[in-house]
Amino acid sequence: MIPRYLVDIPLEDLPVIDKDVIVIGAGIAGLFTAIKASATNDVLMITKKSLLDSNTRYAQGGIAAVISEDDSPDYHRQDTLIAGAGLCSSEAVDVLVHEGTKGVQDLVRMGTKFDQENGEFALTKEGAHSQRRILHANGDATGFEIVRALSEKAMENPRIEVWDDHFVIDLITDNGECVGALVQKPDGQRLFVRGKATILCSGGAGQLYRYTTNPEVATGDGIAMAYRAGAYIQDVEFIQFHPTSLCYPGAPRFLISEAVRGEGAILRNIRGERFMEKYHEQLELAPRDIVARAIVSEMEATKSTFVYIDVTHESADMVKHRFPNIYEFCLTYGLDLTSDWIPVAPAAHYMMGGVKTDLQGETNLTRLFACGECSSTGVHGANRLASNSLSEAIVFGRRIVERINTLEPVSPTASMPRISSLERTGTPMQAVVEKRLKLQKIMVRYAGLKRDAHGLNKGLEELKRQLPIFYSELTKREEFEFANLLTCALLTSQAALLREESRGAHYREDFPDRDDLVWRKHSVLHLQDGVTEERINDV
Repeated sequence: MIPRYLVDIPLEDLPVIDKDVIVIGAGIAGLFTAIKASATNDVLMITKKSLLDSNTRYAQGGIAAVISEDDSPDYHRQDTLIAGAGLCSSEAVDVLVHEGTKGVQDLVRMGTKFDQENGEFALTKEGAHSQRRILHANGDATGFEIVRALSEKAMENPRIEVWDDHFVIDLITDNGECVGALVQKPDGQRLFVRGKATILCSGGAGQLYRYTTNPEVATGDGIAMAYRAGAYIQDVEFIQFHPTSLCYPGAPRFLISEAVRGEGAILRNIRGERFMEKYHEQLELAPRDIVARAIVSEMEATKSTFVYIDVTHESADMVKHRFPNIYEFCLTYGLDLTSDWIPVAPAAHYMMGGVKTDLQGETNLTRLFACGECSSTGVHGANRLASNSLSEAIVFGRRIVERINTLEPVSPTASMPRISSLERTGTPMQAVVEKRLKLQKIMVRYAGLKRDAHGLNKGLEELKRQLPIFYSELTKREEFEFANLLTCALLTSQAALLREESRGAHYREDFPDRDDLVWRKHSVLHLQDGVTEERINDV
C-alpha cells in the first residue's frame, strides 16, 4: 500500500508561511499561471531546481493556435479529436481551440518573440495538423524563448516570490480540501506553506523510462503527491513516445523535432530503405504512436538499435535556417543534418493522462488545481496532437486564475491537519540511483511501446518489491523522487493492464484492436477507491 504521506511530522512544530497562491513547478504552466495570478494575489513559486529547468524549455516544435485566415477552431478541433482516438473531452477541446489565440496574444504581451515573415507570424505545419497553425521561435527553440520571456517577467514581479532548490514533499489536506504543502528547504529544514489555492504545474514523468527526451527533473512528483492526497488520476496508461530522438553513443536523447518530418525528412532503416509506406498512408507524417511503433518494428526486423532520419535532399540553407539548434546540436557530435542521415529511436516524451481536472483546472479536492502536463483536462485523449501541450498550459492557466479569484482565503486560525504516523524503518538500503535505473528498465521492458498482460503483470510484480521504500525514513530529494516515480510506475502499469484494447499511444499486442463498444472510457485511479472507469459522453 502507498501511504497518505511520505514523512511523519507534526505540522504544529513547523514554521508556517501564508501565501495567496502556491505554484509548484516552473515550466510554461507554472510561469504563465503565476504571472496571471499575481495581478490580484501574492504568489509563491516553488521549483525543485530552477526557473529554467522544465520540459517546456526543450519544446522545439512550437505552440498550436488558430492564427491564419485559412484556419478555424473547427479544423483545429477536428485534428485534435482525430489524434485523441476517441478519448478527448469535446468540451475541453472546444475550450482549447477557441481560447488558444488569446493565450498566444498574452504570451506576446509578456515578451515572447515568435518568428515572423513579412510582418506576420511564421506558421508551420506538423504531423496530423490539417493547417499551418504552429507558431515557433528562433526556428526550433520555441520552448526556450517562452521560458526566457516568462521567467524574466516573473523575476521582476514584486508579487511573485520564487524558491529555487526547494522540494514539495506532500500536499496538506483537511476534510477534502487542499490547504497547502509541506516543503523541504535546501538545508533539509521543513516548512508548512499555506495558501487559498495550490496549483500543480510539476510536469510529466518521462524519467519512468530509461530513454526519454525529458530532463532529469521529470519524475511525476505532482501526479504522485496528488494521488496520495486523494485526487483522481486519469488515463496514465497513455504515454507518448516521440518517434525520433537522437540515438548516438555519448549523446543524450535529444529531440529531433516532428517539424523536421513536416519539412520533408524521410525515415530509412539501417539498410537505407524508406519504410513508412508499409505502415500508414500519411507516411512520415502519420500520428506519433504509429510512427514510433513502425520504427520499433523496423529495428526488430533489422536487429538494430536505431533507424535514420534523412533530410539531406532538402536545401542546406533551409535546414540550417529552420532548425538552427538541432543542426548545431548534431554537429557537436560530428553529425551534419544537411549531409548525414541522423540515427534516431523512440523515447518517452509526454504523458497524456495525469491529475483529473474540470474545465477550470480544479481537481476533486477543493483549492487544488493542476495545469500543464501533470493535468488531465481531457484535451489530449489517447494521443496528444503535436504542439497542443503549450497551448493547453496557457488556456487552462488563464481559467485557473479566474476560478482562484472567486475563492475565499483559508482561515489562519484553522486547526492543523494531522499527519498520520507510521512505523518507519531506517533509511533505504540499496542506493536510490540503482533502484531508479531498475525501475526504468522494468518500465521500458514491460510498459513501453508494446505491452501485453503477461509482461504488465510481471512488471507490476517487480515494482511491488520496491514498496518498502514508503515505510523507510526518507530525507533526500532523490529518495522522494524515487517514491514518486514508483507511484507513477504502479499507476501506469495498472491502468495499462486494465485497458484490454489498443488505442492511441497504448498498444497491447494481446488486444491489437481498438474496441469502442467496451473501452471508450477513461481509466481513473484513486488511493482509496482503487481503479474505476468513466464512460465518455458521445462526441
